[in-house]
Amino acid sequence: MFNLMVLASRPSDWTHDQFIEWWRGEHADVTYPLPGLLRWQHTEIVEGIDEKSSGWDGLSVLSFSSREALDAALASPEWKAAVAHVGTMRGRRMIWYGDEMTMVPLTEPTP
Repeated sequence: MFNLMVLASRPSDWTHDQFIEWWRGEHADVTYPLPGLLRWQHTEIVEGIDEKSSGWDGLSVLSFSSREALDAALASPEWKAAVAHVGTMRGRRMIWYGDEMTMVPLTEPTP
C-alpha cells in the first residue's frame, strides 16, 4: 500500500464537531471518487497526549496500490475537485505520503 496522510485542524470559527461532520460527510462525498482509492481511514482526534500534540482534529489515511496509482489520483480531475472543495477554509493541515508496512497485523480481540 502507498498512503497519503492528512493531519488537519479546523478553522478557528468552527467547532470540532462541525469540522468532523464536514470532513466525514460533505468533503468525503467529493473524495470517494478518487481514482485508484482502495481504502480510506479517518481518525477523529479527541485529545492530544501532551501539549506539543494538541490542536489537531483529525487524521485521514488514503491508500492506493502504488506510488504510481497515488500520482495518477493527484493528477486527476477528482483530486482537483476535492482540493477546490477545501477552498480557503483557513484550517491547518499537514500532508505526507509514503509506503505502508504492517508491523502488527489486525487480529480479533479475545473474549
